[in-house]
Amino acid sequence: MACIKLKKLEEYLHGVDTFEKPKIKLEQYITPPHIASCVLYNIQTLYGDIEGKYVGDLGCGSGMLSIGSFLLGAGMTTGFEIDDDALNIFQTNVTDMELPGIDCVLCDVLTLSNNEKWENAFDTIVTNPPFGTKNNSGIDMLFVQTGVNLASRAVYSFHKSSTRDYIHKKVKDWNVKGNVVAELKYNIDTSYSFHKSKSVDINVDFWRFDVSEKNL
Repeated sequence: MACIKLKKLEEYLHGVDTFEKPKIKLEQYITPPHIASCVLYNIQTLYGDIEGKYVGDLGCGSGMLSIGSFLLGAGMTTGFEIDDDALNIFQTNVTDMELPGIDCVLCDVLTLSNNEKWENAFDTIVTNPPFGTKNNSGIDMLFVQTGVNLASRAVYSFHKSSTRDYIHKKVKDWNVKGNVVAELKYNIDTSYSFHKSKSVDINVDFWRFDVSEKNL
């Protein structure tokens, strides 16, 4: 069960301010409210991984997944973001929507695994990582690997569908279970000057990585 209806959750998320000047080097694209609301709602209703849980959001941007998690009853939510401009928008969103219980940390997500403070500190990790198309191939999997180190219950992440076979191989290396829980058409609106179309659809998988037995 969820403490808020899906339609109401999406309405709230449409009020989340997004990037004013997205940075191509960081692959800054907003998670569309209708996608964010649907995946978060299903994380809670199908797996119970949000309500009452400590949720971490890796590469939180302006806070779409963090805010959505909190609205679904997360006990505490912490977002991690490398870009201070994005984090300022995150903080403004949290303040304007009057949402206590949401924290944000300015840092390089990929350094979190080196800090014992964050090891297994979260029940659930959510992330919409860079897909690795800007001279940073493989960064999406580094985000997931960081999530595996930080979560004690589950990690949820978006990835291009074309990488599905590769990810199945990686989860075996990490001694965790992973499966695609949703296949999405991820619509990216025009954000950068090189975009020639108003909107582009990308085939995206939404993964759940069960990390509850990673140390057994």
